[in-house]
Amino acid sequence: MSEPNVLAIIPARGGSKSIPDKNLVELAGKPLIAHSIISAIETPSISRVLVTTDSDKIKDVSIHYDAEVPFIRPANLSEDDTPDLPVFQHCLEWLQLNESYSPDLVIHLRPTTPFRNVNVIEECINKMLMTKEADSLRVVTPSREHPYKMWTLDGDFEYLSPLISSEIHEPYNQPRQSLPVSYFQPGYLDVIRTNTITHLSSMSGSKIMGHILQSTNIVDIDDQLSLDFSRFLHGE
Repeated sequence: MSEPNVLAIIPARGGSKSIPDKNLVELAGKPLIAHSIISAIETPSISRVLVTTDSDKIKDVSIHYDAEVPFIRPANLSEDDTPDLPVFQHCLEWLQLNESYSPDLVIHLRPTTPFRNVNVIEECINKMLMTKEADSLRVVTPSREHPYKMWTLDGDFEYLSPLISSEIHEPYNQPRQSLPVSYFQPGYLDVIRTNTITHLSSMSGSKIMGHILQSTNIVDIDDQLSLDFSRFLHGE
């Protein structure tokens, strides 16, 4: 029986309004994107590491750290509001058309969540390989704020409406301990079956396994404040 083929895809646009050249900013002595590349390369079960980008600078840095960058992503897939799905579909279609290559699993590594434990990545891959009916796996952490206590503003008078409905009577007035445990997706890691992307046209499908990390120090670097906090956590 052949070894499963696992492809890590790291999507990295060149444009960033919050931090110029965000994916190349230095953190812990390396460009931000390098941390995700290195984590993927050091994971035994990952077969290939590919960066999809519209930037020649990101391409050069990624190749320097031994990632593959076989194409430059089209501009229409590199806008501020471009979702992940068409980016991943384009990547998989390109590989199928140009290399007749289709992986068994796709690992989604966001460069803005740079610090990962290789053992966690490996464990998540193995869980997906052993659970054939799952469409994907997503790393989650216990949420700091409960969604039952979140609101939207409704109407001209700005009355509050619960963000989500519930069979629990007025859950927003209940102690947190009496509510169902909730989890947040910090962007740490997704493991996705290729067919979920190519045939279900989804980045998750409906059968999503959860892998729970208790750490609350996972930082998604989206602005200068989160970058400074990540530097603080790592002694810079």
